Amino acid sequence: MKTLKYSRQRESIKSCLMGRRDHPTADDVYLTIRQEYPNISLGTVYRNLNLLVELGEAQKLSFGYGPDRFDADLTPHYHFICRQCGRVADLPLMPFSDLDCKAQQCCDGAIDSHLIYFYGLCKACGSSPAEYGRLPKDGSL
Repeated sequence: MKTLKYSRQRESIKSCLMGRRDHPTADDVYLTIRQEYPNISLGTVYRNLNLLVELGEAQKLSFGYGPDRFDADLTPHYHFICRQCGRVADLPLMPFSDLDCKAQQCCDGAIDSHLIYFYGLCKACGSSPAEYGRLPKDGSL
C-alpha cells in the first residue's frame, strides 16, 4: 500500500470527526474545518473523509436518503435515524454477535459482520405514528 503524505488538513478533519457524536455530514465537517482553514474546499473535505473511511479510521453511514454521515466510532454499534428530522444517534445496545452465526446458516458466503439501522421518530419530532403523518391525528383511516 502506498504511504500517505502527512496532511495537517486531513489530521484536522479526523480530529473534528473524532470529537463529534452527532454523525456529521461532509458539509457539517466542512463548516467546522473552515474556521481553522478558511481556504479549504468542500471537495478536499469529501476526499479526506472518504480516505479516512478507506483507511478504516472512520465509517460512512448511508441511509438511502439524505446525505451520507460519518462516524469515528469504529466499535460495533447500532444507529437510530429519525425519519422526520434526519437526526442520527448511537443506540446504547450491545451488538448481537450471534446474529452473524445465525445469518451464516442461511448464506452460502462467509459473513463477518452486520449493519443495522433503526428508524423512527426522535423525541423532539414525536413518537406516535399519528404525529409522523402515517395516520390521521384522530386515528381514523
